[in-house]
Amino acid sequence: MIDRLKLLRYDMSIFVLLQLERIDMQKPITEIINGETYEYYPLSEHIVRARDVCGGRPTFKYTRIEITGALDRIAAGESIDEIVTGYRGRVSREAILEAFHLVTTQFVAALPQLEPV
Repeated sequence: MIDRLKLLRYDMSIFVLLQLERIDMQKPITEIINGETYEYYPLSEHIVRARDVCGGRPTFKYTRIEITGALDRIAAGESIDEIVTGYRGRVSREAILEAFHLVTTQFVAALPQLEPV
């Protein structure tokens, strides 16, 4: 059972990445953070993709925390408040809910149309 759950979480992580590839990205935004240039593509208010951060996989803005990590933790049974505490407040409750919403929205949008029988 545990192996099947790990496989399901892995499959979901891959699915999330593939679906987020389909989001039409805007022009990159460039900011200076702690004296460093930070260029990213916003996917939503709290979720971004940056070429030089985590291989371009979606992260929570201003962190190197991938959204799939938070979603895996939810799938493993952690509460959102436990995840926020685990990330020491670097990721807000709103950001985690936004990741969940973004992924579920993309999942539903990617479903094929059902053909009439």
